[in-house]
Amino acid sequence: MELTPQDLRLLLAVERAGTFTGAAGELGLTQSAVSHAVRSAERRVGVVLFERGRAGARPTPAGRRVLVHARQILRQFDLLHTEARDAAAGTTTGPLRIAAFRSAAIHLLPAALERLTARYPGLSPQVLIVPEVGRGTAGEVADGRADVAIATLASDVTPSKGLLAGELLTEPYLFVHPAGHPAPRGLPLIDWPENCSSYTRAWWARQDWLPPATLDVADDGVVLSMVAQGIGMAILPRLTLTDPPRRVTVTPLGDHPPTRRIVHITTGPTRQSLAVRELVRELRAVSAPVSG
Repeated sequence: MELTPQDLRLLLAVERAGTFTGAAGELGLTQSAVSHAVRSAERRVGVVLFERGRAGARPTPAGRRVLVHARQILRQFDLLHTEARDAAAGTTTGPLRIAAFRSAAIHLLPAALERLTARYPGLSPQVLIVPEVGRGTAGEVADGRADVAIATLASDVTPSKGLLAGELLTEPYLFVHPAGHPAPRGLPLIDWPENCSSYTRAWWARQDWLPPATLDVADDGVVLSMVAQGIGMAILPRLTLTDPPRRVTVTPLGDHPPTRRIVHITTGPTRQSLAVRELVRELRAVSAPVSG
């Protein structure tokens, strides 16, 4: 017997709750019913999906893979019903799950979502802010937690298997320092974990005047704030500098500055969603001035 949507929802409830008892409370079932359902699902899949112990129920490596597919399958069921109803009514409704890194969420998403929801007031965007380190925003799409991600992707890198990338913009990095400082290149260099593209690092290594980072902070917004306070200098992408403080000076980095490529990430099935397609169109519209 194959797993049903109800089975998948139960497995995801166990993952969220971390215990069979917690999942039972969420679903309105008994603990023994949840335990029996999980054992039944494991027999049908042929592997153990959860480790049981004093700490509760934790997904095994096989279980983590099954849960990824469960989230993706259930989202496709939701889209099937929602888009069928929307096509009949001539509208677009329902949740739209978006993962974005901080500066994209601040400077790209608001205008895009304002335009999108003005045309489709029945849409309910849900934005998850994810640092662009490790698997980053693309990992949220891969794991079925987001429909679309705004991500950074080097030009010589392809997305992970099952993911599709589309261009939004390529932006230059700029030199940022306290306004009026007599020798800004002598200041400490401030950096942040997300500033890690291979092209940026290669450019960085060729700059004799640029010291190693002496201050590492949480994100590019903190970097900009510290520069405004006179603490140091920084190399920041244009998107972060959309509305810089008065106390900073922004200057170009020559004819061949480092750049950051920003893309949207989806899966093949989710890309067919009208809401995703319309969001991408609005993102491209608001990205054009930044790229230019």
